[in-house]
Amino acid sequence: MKNKNVKFSLRTKMVCMMGGMAVGIFLLYILVNAIFLEKYYIDNKRKAIINTYMQMEQIVRKGDALTDTEMQDIERMCAKTGVTTLITSSSGDILFTYGNKELLKYRLNAAIFDQGTNNLYVDIIQKNKKYVLQKVNSMEAENDSGNLEMWGVFSNGDIFIIRMAVANIHDSVNIYNKFLFVVATIVMLISFIVASIISSRVIKPLLQLTKISEKMLDLNFEVRYTGTSHDEIDVLGNTMNELSDKLESTITQLKIANNELQNDIAKKEEVDEMRKEFISNVSHELKTPIALIQGYAEGLKENVNEDEESRDFYCDVITDEALKMNKMVKKLLTLNQLEFGNNQIQIERFDIYEVIKGVLSKLNLMIEQNNATVKLDNYESMYVYGDEFQIEEVITNYVTNALNHIDYERIITISIERKEDKIRVTVHNTGDNIPEKDLQNIWEKFFKVDKARTREYGGSGIGLSIVKAIMKSHNNDCGVVNTSDGVAFWLELDSK
Repeated sequence: MKNKNVKFSLRTKMVCMMGGMAVGIFLLYILVNAIFLEKYYIDNKRKAIINTYMQMEQIVRKGDALTDTEMQDIERMCAKTGVTTLITSSSGDILFTYGNKELLKYRLNAAIFDQGTNNLYVDIIQKNKKYVLQKVNSMEAENDSGNLEMWGVFSNGDIFIIRMAVANIHDSVNIYNKFLFVVATIVMLISFIVASIISSRVIKPLLQLTKISEKMLDLNFEVRYTGTSHDEIDVLGNTMNELSDKLESTITQLKIANNELQNDIAKKEEVDEMRKEFISNVSHELKTPIALIQGYAEGLKENVNEDEESRDFYCDVITDEALKMNKMVKKLLTLNQLEFGNNQIQIERFDIYEVIKGVLSKLNLMIEQNNATVKLDNYESMYVYGDEFQIEEVITNYVTNALNHIDYERIITISIERKEDKIRVTVHNTGDNIPEKDLQNIWEKFFKVDKARTREYGGSGIGLSIVKAIMKSHNNDCGVVNTSDGVAFWLELDSK
């Protein structure tokens, strides 16, 4: 997708830049040809004709008469340079000629005596004591590009004229520029194609880097640079990959730190709430026993009842309430440790059947006092994983709770059932059902379905909350269901 902030793509800019450069070079070349080529051409001809003169000067000054060898050297020189030459003595005798002798004699006389220039343009280029260098053009011929003429006197007194034809440089430049235009058009088309191909190769990794940066802007660090050009773009791409990794790692660490901070804040708030709730519950639950203890203690102090039997009763009430308070506080401390996660569980493999038998053995007296019948089938070893001490406390709580609420046939049935990787223990007692509206509330601290009955057997409403906390720390479930003749509490433990 094209970025809204990008008016012209980098590829378009590169193609236009390379094409514009080619056009600019072409136009500059034509301009240079038009302005400087003719001057450059004339200057080269001027240098050539002066160089020819200097070489002739070296040959002529050697003697009064030119030898055959010297004339041959001058001829080769003229042929090589493309000039025609006429050398005469001071008396007018022709010593050497190369080219159209009559024309050369005519031009030499015209130059010396300043004649025959009515129909010519004469432009003196250079003039000194030894020679005059001039450019001569015909007034009548429009396309006449003229000639360069040098005439003067050698150091030995001989008179010379050197003549060099100048090509029509304007026509040559026009023809060359036309040809160059055709060639340049083809070259520019090829340049645009090549520029497009090259820009595609160069721009492709840059576009990939742009997409990567856009993904990184959205915190998506999965896109990677995969170029293999082995140049500066590759270095940039690999650097962006490393930057992406570091950003992802840093953001991940920040998220972890933020989550930990949120958890710490939530835990602190939870602790504060639990502290407030703990203080509120303790204050509420201890209010009654403390009031009883205070009342009976004041009665003893005031000698309300003077007989020994009454005093013993008062003391028994105070002792009983103190024991209940002590028991409740211990349970609250245990529950708080479980809820705060301070009570570390020790996972081990043990036989749950043996634990149940041990609980029933300890509660045997209580079972007899309640005239209850406990049914427990014989099982083979049923091994589970958990904290044996805590699970024993859960079983004890279930059986004690069943004894406190048993009725009718007064039967407690304990069953062990294997369910795939779990072992389920169920404790069922005959008696009244728990109201459906209260089934979910019985696990809450200090919740009592029948407050009078709970008070009667000294219950605090904390036991099932401890059960829930223990099973939560084991990452396993517990629950309760009403049956046709009573209530069944269950728990599950891992068998593998």
